[in-house]
Amino acid sequence: MKLSIVILCWNDQKVIVDCLRSIYSGTHSIEFEVIVSDNGSTDGSPDFIRAMFPQVRVIENNANLRFSKGNNVGIQASMGEYILILNPDTLIHEGSLDRWIEFADGHTEAGGFGCRVLNPDGSYQSSARPFPTIWRGWLGALRLGILGYVSDVFTSEEYIQWKGDTERLIDWHSGCCLMVRADLLKRLGGFDEQFQYYYEDVDLCHRIWDAGYPIVFTPEVTITHLGGQSTTERFPIAFELDKHRNRYRYFYKYFGRRGALHCRRYSLARIRIRQGGYGLVSLVARSDRLRRRLDLYRAAVEWNKHVDPVQLVENGKEPELSQGA
Repeated sequence: MKLSIVILCWNDQKVIVDCLRSIYSGTHSIEFEVIVSDNGSTDGSPDFIRAMFPQVRVIENNANLRFSKGNNVGIQASMGEYILILNPDTLIHEGSLDRWIEFADGHTEAGGFGCRVLNPDGSYQSSARPFPTIWRGWLGALRLGILGYVSDVFTSEEYIQWKGDTERLIDWHSGCCLMVRADLLKRLGGFDEQFQYYYEDVDLCHRIWDAGYPIVFTPEVTITHLGGQSTTERFPIAFELDKHRNRYRYFYKYFGRRGALHCRRYSLARIRIRQGGYGLVSLVARSDRLRRRLDLYRAAVEWNKHVDPVQLVENGKEPELSQGA
């Protein structure tokens, strides 16, 4: 078996059928398997997938294990030489998986592989990025990343002078579509399950690099990521707070207590700057979308003001006000 495709599903019946159809209709020259790890869907996804695609192996977890643990179930069950972690709200372009395996076989030095990800309108989606650091966090918070055009020293949260149009080494690639050598991924233990949603892909790529294997990006492989169909759109505040929790866990893991505390400072600055900007916009333009964004920023500011990131990571201590978020 050359490739195992692991797709995490949680009430994704509306989008996963097109994802699976794109895989089976557009892949021709490699032997592959598809494993759907279902996190307790209540929309009938498991039975629907079995009826539409009987060749898919569906594993029912009977509970929402979240992103990392749910994917790890599929990773452990896989039999391929490579493992592709794939979101259900993606579409694989014709021949892309065939070309990706050919590319990976030609880069024996690499452990992970990224590809060109497009938005539904065909524009480039920034899926490959530099690793987060305190310096880069402050550059992003203060919107100084544009200085990256002057010098790589000012590279913040994106490779600003690169739009996924050439082959290159990358720090990390979005977990919406990330391929890893199976023996390496299993040796690393899959995703670190303390990262339940967000930063699990950043951490995994960090560990791939730490193990001595680069991650290589190719523009010859293309997928479309629908994005807005994901669970983050259904529960925006809850997932926004997840982003902050996991950011603290990441900085604690790689930069220690001091790193987590510095992360809190730039996170608050970032949110408040954006909150102020959108607040000014709301004075002249009103919409439900703008109101929801401001609600999200207010919740994020309050949570970050009261959280102790060190206690959060070491003891799981949360601000009381976050319990209803």
